[in-house]
Amino acid sequence: MRPAGRDQIMALYMDVHRLDGPVTLDDVAAAHAADLATQDQHGVHYLRYWVDEEGGKIFCLVDAPDAEAANTVHREAHGLVADEIHLVQEGR
Repeated sequence: MRPAGRDQIMALYMDVHRLDGPVTLDDVAAAHAADLATQDQHGVHYLRYWVDEEGGKIFCLVDAPDAEAANTVHREAHGLVADEIHLVQEGR
């Protein structure tokens, strides 16, 4: 975990979204833009995302004080909350 300032500790999370069908990179880019517009209100920083278009899966890397804050951004930005959220550490 990393200090975030103002006594808030940040951690890296990888979330996973499983959709019922295919998803386009453009649709995910639009959802990510909505996350970026909403994230500051919750002390969250969405960093990167990956998309499996045919499999309907989305993976998001986020720096957040906790998993719920990360999911709150998704909920408020576009309603597509994660099916799983994992605390991760970056390797070198």
